[in-house]
Amino acid sequence: MSIILEEFTKSWVSPSQYDYLLENGWRHFGENFFRYNINIYNNEICNVLPLRVRIENFHLTKSQRKILRRNKNFNYKIQKVNIDEEAEQLFSIHKEKFVDNVPNSIFDFLSEKNPTNVPTSVYEIRITDQEKTIAISYFAIGAEAISSIYGMFHPDYAKYSLGILTMLLEIKFTKSNNLLFYYHGYCYDVPSFYDYKKKFSNLEYYQWDNNKWEPYLVEQGVNTMK
Repeated sequence: MSIILEEFTKSWVSPSQYDYLLENGWRHFGENFFRYNINIYNNEICNVLPLRVRIENFHLTKSQRKILRRNKNFNYKIQKVNIDEEAEQLFSIHKEKFVDNVPNSIFDFLSEKNPTNVPTSVYEIRITDQEKTIAISYFAIGAEAISSIYGMFHPDYAKYSLGILTMLLEIKFTKSNNLLFYYHGYCYDVPSFYDYKKKFSNLEYYQWDNNKWEPYLVEQGVNTMK
């Protein structure tokens, strides 16, 4: 397999162009698009696997249903991106969890000039406990898919699995808007901190060799690719 390491900058793409890029393994932060198939993790070379959920026939796992029940008393709303003081404060608290590759700003992931419309329509899910903002995730919308960009949560609520909750709410939004795919980032072909992204039904991964999406199966806690 040849090494892929590509990037470009684009401030606007049409919804159908956005779908095309997602379908071919691209991701982006703001206007910066990138894709790569090799990385180094724990001092070893590993393969990078773009992931997506095919919404048709998606079903919740037992643990995901439990997360939804646990968080039923929290409120959430979906709206265009709003980088207000609450979002800035939550980002500052959330980034303290990182040891390596600590982000400098929320605008490492969103366009600083126009976060709501670069490179396409960008929305947020904001979860609150009464008046307190405890989690926010950002996602962009194409013609037939959405792509999760970044999520953050307050560490005091770690036991509530708010990162998974926002992903489930993004999937719910995808389904309710009759979209076909939910793209939620990359994982590695070795165990890593990205493994939570593998725990969704109807999961597919991008096969770099033939430019096709294939089913990704998780059986008895062991990741296997079909």
